[in-house]
Amino acid sequence: MTAAACALLQLLSTDRPRAKSLIVTVYGDSILPFGGGCWLGALIDLVEPLGLNERVTRTAVFRLVQDGILEAERVGRRSRYTLTRVGRRQFDSAQARIYASEPPRRDGRWTLVALPDALSAGERESLARELGWLGFARLAPGLLGTARGDASEQVITVLSELNSAGDCAVFSAESKSDDTLPGLAAKAWPLEEIAADYAEFLDLFEPLRDDAAGLSPEDAFVARTLLIHAYRRALLRDPALPDLLLPPGWPGHDARALARDLYRALQPAAQSHLKRVLSEEAANGVSIQRFK
Repeated sequence: MTAAACALLQLLSTDRPRAKSLIVTVYGDSILPFGGGCWLGALIDLVEPLGLNERVTRTAVFRLVQDGILEAERVGRRSRYTLTRVGRRQFDSAQARIYASEPPRRDGRWTLVALPDALSAGERESLARELGWLGFARLAPGLLGTARGDASEQVITVLSELNSAGDCAVFSAESKSDDTLPGLAAKAWPLEEIAADYAEFLDLFEPLRDDAAGLSPEDAFVARTLLIHAYRRALLRDPALPDLLLPPGWPGHDARALARDLYRALQPAAQSHLKRVLSEEAANGVSIQRFK
């Protein structure tokens, strides 16, 4: 057995994700390039080598429909599951960050969202959760912020979908005292926890680096899915702060490089497996280049 195959078995035994979360990753990474829809039977075949049996997959898909992430289309006795508009928006907002080969450039500006006192606790929590996927955190009572000056349009989209566009004020701001920002960032974001997630990611996937290209198509698909699932889990908690605000030796940079290099090595064989399993979708699919 090759070192890569041994590393893959280790990944499957030590980092087994929840079914619903894993299927979300499969849709975003593997099914979205083929239009965002998949027959249930093909999905069951696709996730089986990831350790999800038919019963577990059916249950997870049913719950994703209830959550508004997937929607079903019945064609005779068959069911085809497609991303909803909300599901597509969530994926689209994450894709640019997940598959970026280099860290985002920063212009020193921030995007701030002021929450009025009239919002209920539940509304505030929903806004904080949804904007958290864009890197926002609570900077003060009633104030969410991210160290990105280009986030206003994404914020307005989220506010509109939550029917809060008329309640919240969105600002673009520039800091006048950078000396205090590292302390603010350390309090607003769980940077130590995120760094630990990145360190765990590096420990798990570094053994695959040398001979990932030698895996079979099915094993390459499994490895690529687990890779992007683990990387996504750490990255989407990461507020993507500029280096000025990060602790020294930030492991997110090494994690990005490893994810990029491994993904590129696994891509040809993994795509071959996908085209075989998703034969109908693959015939009409659109080629999407990841980690350019």
